[in-house]
Amino acid sequence: MGGPFPDSVAWGMFCSDHAQWELFGCGALMIDDLATGACIGQVVINAGPLFPEFELGWFVYSEFEGLGYVKEAAAAMLHWAIEVRRLPSLVSYVDAENVRSARLAMRLGAVLDRAAARPAPDDLVYRHYPKASA
Repeated sequence: MGGPFPDSVAWGMFCSDHAQWELFGCGALMIDDLATGACIGQVVINAGPLFPEFELGWFVYSEFEGLGYVKEAAAAMLHWAIEVRRLPSLVSYVDAENVRSARLAMRLGAVLDRAAARPAPDDLVYRHYPKASA
């Protein structure tokens, strides 16, 4: 997202991803195609000073879009964040023009939260709540 970056910026992003696990108990995981071993994207619970609250985020390389990989990975990460980490809610920050990510957030059960803080003023914020138990 947003790259390519100079080595110094990419290194800082990598260190931030790694440090989140130690500092906040969450972070990024790569998504691999088990059949081929190919890395196809990333799913993440972001935290820390760059994010107003815990964020469920994702990206997938263009050749793997629309195949359901990200939905499966994001649903698993969301389940982990709520059931294991016991986060009361998470948000997904979505560029207003990224229709596919907005649809994915809604398929995951998120609702648009117009009042939520956001890192970029034009982002849409989709809020994920724990599902009510039956």
